[in-house]
Amino acid sequence: MSDQLHNRILTELESLVLIDPHSHINPHDPASHNLADIMGYHYYTELAHSAGLPRELIEEPGLDPKEKVGRLVTKLDDLENTAQLSWLMEMADVFFDFTDEAITADNWESLYDTASEKMSHPDWEDQVLKLSRIEQVFLTNDFDDPLEGFDTNRYIPCLRTDDLVFHLVKQETRDRFSNATGLEISDSSSLKKGIGTLFEHFVSHGARACAISLPPSFSPKEVSENSVDPVIQNMLAGKELSADETNSLSCFVFWTLAQMCAEYQLPFDLMIGVNRRVYEEGVFQGQDLYDKRTSLIQYKELFNAFPQVTFPVSVLSQTSNQELVSYSWIFPNIVANGHWWYSNIPAYIELDCRSRLQAIPKTKQIGYYSDMYKLEFGYPKFAMYKRILANVLATDFVIGQKWSEQRAIDLGKLILRGNVETIFPAK
Repeated sequence: MSDQLHNRILTELESLVLIDPHSHINPHDPASHNLADIMGYHYYTELAHSAGLPRELIEEPGLDPKEKVGRLVTKLDDLENTAQLSWLMEMADVFFDFTDEAITADNWESLYDTASEKMSHPDWEDQVLKLSRIEQVFLTNDFDDPLEGFDTNRYIPCLRTDDLVFHLVKQETRDRFSNATGLEISDSSSLKKGIGTLFEHFVSHGARACAISLPPSFSPKEVSENSVDPVIQNMLAGKELSADETNSLSCFVFWTLAQMCAEYQLPFDLMIGVNRRVYEEGVFQGQDLYDKRTSLIQYKELFNAFPQVTFPVSVLSQTSNQELVSYSWIFPNIVANGHWWYSNIPAYIELDCRSRLQAIPKTKQIGYYSDMYKLEFGYPKFAMYKRILANVLATDFVIGQKWSEQRAIDLGKLILRGNVETIFPAK
């Protein structure tokens, strides 16, 4: 009975057309061209490296895409137990009609050639989105992105602000800022005016969120213009800033971003807790790890100061998820957002999903986002989440609480899509 129930709920969830509220898609080149674009995703390169494939063989300059796949294939047997390899197998099945049990030395070349042929079709992007049942994808746009040359109704701009907050001391970042805004930074007032110009640009092009990835050491606080002006002058004079000065500048920019989110009514996505370059010899994008020393208490001042701003929060660890559940439980402006990065495997997703559904108001949860770099990953990632969500709805709500199936299905659809539309409303 429970298997049939799960399958009925899953069928309804699978019929839903989705909006993906966070990705790293390049809207000018959204889909893959060959299997190397898929298997070059950092999940596969870092796992293959972890299993013994030297980084030099993975990242050799000028490496032919097909040769790269051949090298990675030598480690796939070591990875067959991982969720990430299940994504690859599901993509191979759904998109390339690959029915073998495993990708091996004997069959990978035919898979590669089939994939390349299918991906060469001019409507491949449309095919992938249709099969994945995804109609809109949120982007991660640099603050100086002109936001031109792509369909902003399909690919939704999102203002990514890491460089502004943490790298404004670099001349390159300030030059990009000036080019994007037409303003030179001379003091705190010109800096704030320029940030407002960026928000005007993004909102006028359909942006529906501002976002930032935050290290465990960061604790945002309000910094006055009078306090930060001497820091800005030292920066412009080429002086090396102290750690305290650098932090004051970062806090000033961050607080200004929150003020602009309030003014322009944009949610502010916070992805909290990643410690960069922990494994310095790792492959590209395979160097960063979560740090459980981070706590949402570091954001207490922010959450209290901006009750009118919605903060969709993503965290990386089980303990952080429990904290996020409690903060979303109490703060009206905090939303539990997706299952990010190292939390994005079924064992963690199920626990985190279950705890959120049991404790947080149903309208304050965004079930899932893909975090994908190529469109093909939307299918297996969302499929994984929908299977888990269907199981939780069947077990905890229909069986556990005697809900009707339709009531549980409606909850699932709210978590999967409805809340994305209300938390990130179109302007």
